[in-house]
Amino acid sequence: MGDPKKPKKKYETPRFPWRSDILQNELVLLGQYGLRNKRELWRAKTMLSKFRGIARSILSMPVEKRAKLEETLLGKLKRLGILPENAVLDDVLDMTVEDILERRLQTIVFRKGLAKTPHQARQLITHGHIAVNNRVVFSPSYLVTREEEESVTYAPTSPLNRPDHPLRLIIEAAPKAGGGERR
Repeated sequence: MGDPKKPKKKYETPRFPWRSDILQNELVLLGQYGLRNKRELWRAKTMLSKFRGIARSILSMPVEKRAKLEETLLGKLKRLGILPENAVLDDVLDMTVEDILERRLQTIVFRKGLAKTPHQARQLITHGHIAVNNRVVFSPSYLVTREEEESVTYAPTSPLNRPDHPLRLIIEAAPKAGGGERR
């Protein structure tokens, strides 16, 4: 067991941190998804790397051992909404970091039109104005499952829950954000 005061890192840093193409790509993703810092992006990349590593190890197993593990991995990714319902194991290897970033609560609040920008979505979440299944969630990095996606709304205790709130009038007057759904 490790020391409870020193939690493990949940991310791995890039191997070549000063390559200009990597820096440019990271900066674009930070702005597009309203991330606070690169650690949040690296956490998503590490999560993707682990899913892909598990998929590669499952593909190398004999067919008898493979079925249950494949079903478990695909079930989790389908529940999270990262993969479509008709996905196969090869689709796990085709996933990108954007697939994971699209499932964050911050992105879903922005895409549903509850906030004007991803940055405002982050602020609404951290200030306790957003609820999932009528439970206030304070973490913008919360991964929303497929079933929970429809229940993302303003918190019942939030002043934003009133339709005549000035911020809601501004948000609703702005053009809809993000476009359609992915996958």
